[in-house]
Amino acid sequence: MMQNPQILAALQERLDGLNGSPSGYIESLPKVVKRRVNALKNLQVKCAHIEAKFYEEVHELERKYAALYQPLFDKRSDIVKAAYEPTDEECEWKADEEEELTEEMKEKAKLEEEKKDEEKEDPKGIPEFWLTVFKNVDLLSDMLQEHDEPILKHLQDIKVKFSDPGQPMSFTLEFHFEPNDFFTNTVLTKTYKMRSEPDENDPFSFDGPEIICCTGCTIDWTKGKNVTLKTIKKKQKHKGRGTVRTVTKTVPNDSFFNFFTPPEVPENGELDEDSEAVLAADFEIGHFIRERIVPRAVLYFTGEAIEDDDDDYDEEGEEADDEILRLM
Repeated sequence: MMQNPQILAALQERLDGLNGSPSGYIESLPKVVKRRVNALKNLQVKCAHIEAKFYEEVHELERKYAALYQPLFDKRSDIVKAAYEPTDEECEWKADEEEELTEEMKEKAKLEEEKKDEEKEDPKGIPEFWLTVFKNVDLLSDMLQEHDEPILKHLQDIKVKFSDPGQPMSFTLEFHFEPNDFFTNTVLTKTYKMRSEPDENDPFSFDGPEIICCTGCTIDWTKGKNVTLKTIKKKQKHKGRGTVRTVTKTVPNDSFFNFFTPPEVPENGELDEDSEAVLAADFEIGHFIRERIVPRAVLYFTGEAIEDDDDDYDEEGEEADDEILRLM
């Protein structure tokens, strides 16, 4: 989707519409006033540098609070993979609709639920927890292929690790898998390096930390299980003799696991349009997993967070959104 130039153009058109356009008033100002405007612009550059320091401290706070969240996330992981069985007290949850139920109705519902449980095999933990999260979120489900799903059933946890104090700003996504038949890795990683400083050539474009590059990891696939490649057969005709032979070629295959092999950014930082679009989408996904999916995983599993996300949008820009959907 993100490689479709029409979609990218529609997105850019919407962003350009939000920015507005100059009124032409500045050009009409006397030279002495323009001189003072330059002084204001120099002040704005200093503001940008202060803002960069602000975001550096925010990153330090994120690191600090990540350590406080982690025990809760570890317990979540233990429940999902059946390493820990929560107590009755921990499992008690009063849904809104239960407030109106009488004690008799609650008891009847409880008995029916227990009867259903007796008829079923007792599953361990919460089966397909992360796969369900992925399938519920459009940004991630668009990356999923049918052949990815059996692998993601083995995904037990996703963790976010921040760079150490004093090190360049970055974060790493860790995907923890139980032993499986597809690859020997127990953890797949994706690291995003960030920068929080204004560009000397364009300081006014600074809008907080930006991802400058990302690196994946090598997946040690079991023989014949690499879903990022597929084998195709092609017929070739000999130019001289006219005989035909069939050759087998291995070519790239669409898969979520291509996420771990992003395009490399050259030293000069210049990318072709396709690679630029792929990386832009990749950065968006990395941020979304870090900021939304990992902290609120259970709510994406149940679908409640998706409803909250929908409520965040208003009706502005509907025409542009419709155009983007049409192009898809």
